Amino acid sequence: MKTEPKILRWGFSTGTAAAAAAAAALYELLGHTLPQVLEVPLPGGQRLAVPIVRHGRPRAEVGEGVVVKDGGDDPDVTHGAEIGARVWRLHGSGDVEELHLHGGEGVGRVTKPGLPVAVGEAAINPVPRRMLRQSLQETWDRLAPGGPLRLGAEIFVPRGEELAQQTLNPRLGIVGGISILGTTGLVKPFSHGAYRATIHAALKVARAGGIEHIVLTTGRESEDCARRLLPSWPEEAFVQMGDYVGYVLGQAGRFHFVRVTVAAFFGKALKMAQGLRNTHASRGPVDLGLLGRWTAEITGRRELARSVAGANTARQALEMLLAAPAPAVVARVGETMLAYLRIWGGSGSHLTAIILDPSGQGSWQGESPGG
Repeated sequence: MKTEPKILRWGFSTGTAAAAAAAAALYELLGHTLPQVLEVPLPGGQRLAVPIVRHGRPRAEVGEGVVVKDGGDDPDVTHGAEIGARVWRLHGSGDVEELHLHGGEGVGRVTKPGLPVAVGEAAINPVPRRMLRQSLQETWDRLAPGGPLRLGAEIFVPRGEELAQQTLNPRLGIVGGISILGTTGLVKPFSHGAYRATIHAALKVARAGGIEHIVLTTGRESEDCARRLLPSWPEEAFVQMGDYVGYVLGQAGRFHFVRVTVAAFFGKALKMAQGLRNTHASRGPVDLGLLGRWTAEITGRRELARSVAGANTARQALEMLLAAPAPAVVARVGETMLAYLRIWGGSGSHLTAIILDPSGQGSWQGESPGG
């Protein structure tokens, strides 16, 4: 008897949990009755209803809210963890809006360069920071009697330091707790079959719409950057391939797309240049030792090569190469990546590879004409 495939349940990110907890804390601070579920805005324009599990006023001038992070059917180490926020008014005169964001207990602090948050700051990534501000602003506009938003907010994770030991944070130099993450606010359930089926459907829709040039990206952020670089391309031409590089290139060949562009940030590009058909962390780490050897071979600068090989992240390694400057090393990564894309995609399509820098601009671009 044939069974229907299970529909996997989506979850929400630690960033979404923090934004909902902060809104709940502001309800308490302003003395308003708090509903059991709060809606928070997501980066893509959607809204999500998030249950509030605990709230109160730990001190007279501080509101507090707590959310349990739900990873859906793609649970990670933070699934089931409490993510909390405390909010208070900023004193002093002035009518300028201010939000002072802090990391409390269980939220890591950045100690090494190469991450999207500066050294010394709480490990709350840029998108969650924007989500927190938007969630607090919406709540303030709805509940406050008037005047500009002037708040301090502290995010805390009661078991964060313990949970962080099961993540890459210690190796990345994030100490004292977990990171508050998320680029979409949602956690997409991880299923090889379901994800491949989604990719196949996206390619089919593009081909049926008469699109001959597709743009493959590894996720939402790289797609947003690619859209800015290629503003005239229709929406259906952009396909998020995730980590399934080899699979998607093979499928693109079967659909006979005339041109295929692959846009990726440096870490994913380097993994492709290592010959990894699947760039998920479980399939292999970024090989900065290889990048260091290429740096020594191409530039002859041993000190630079040692720094690159010992970089904290691929992002930091790219920043070193761009500052050196050593564009030929970045080009080696791109050319090797492009060679593997050709192997995985076959000889038919015209291939373009773009390596994105941390600002979302193209730091290298190369092409391989099809046969």
